[in-house]
Formats: sequence, C-alpha cells, structure tokens
Amino acid sequence: MKLSIPSKLITLSALSVAALAFSGASYAAVNADGATALAKKSGCLKCHAVDKDKSGPAFKKISEKWKGKADAEAKLTDSITKSPKVKLKDGTEEDHKAVDSKDAAEIKNLIGWILAQ
Repeated sequence: MKLSIPSKLITLSALSVAALAFSGASYAAVNADGATALAKKSGCLKCHAVDKDKSGPAFKKISEKWKGKADAEAKLTDSITKSPKVKLKDGTEEDHKAVDSKDAAEIKNLIGWILAQ
C-alpha cells in the first residue's frame, strides 16, 4: 500500500511523538517516593537538597546542567555508582559516595527524579 504525502506526514508525526514519549529525556513515569527513599538511604540528602546548595549542588542545578544532554543518564550513573572525585563548595575534594543500590531500575529512577527537578 502506498501512502499519500499527508498520510506519510501524519505517520512520521505520530512516530516522532511516540519516540519523544519513550525517550530517555521523558521522566514522567518517575517514582518520586522510591527515588527519595533511595536518596535518603544512600545519604545523598546529607550533601544535596532539591532546591538549595549544601556541600554539594542542589538537584535543580544538576538537572539544569544535564537536562537534554544525550549523555546525561550515563554521566549521572557514573557519578552515583563509581565514586569519582568531586569538588566541594569549600574547594576540597573527596570521593562521591556511591548510591546504596545495585538495582539498575532503582538507579535509573533516581536519575530520572534528579533530572525532573
């Protein structure tokens, strides 16, 4: 079956909308309760808050820095699972504490929550 030009455009538009809805940048399905529970359990909230800087940047600042970047999820995953060196507000450096989970879905949910701030 051959599609007419308007039908092709409608089909392409529908595919584009579907791709956006299921892309990594779409965090509408984040489980906020699960993410905050993991953040608390992992000690994230000792250094970070949602909307204000502590010894680490606010989650809103992290979100602004990474939102829309193709490598955001990978970079944030590394930051919360591999304990890289981080610079604190006072200029000192320390190892970033790893999140207290090995569950990829929990980690992805936490990153989605951070990016949704």
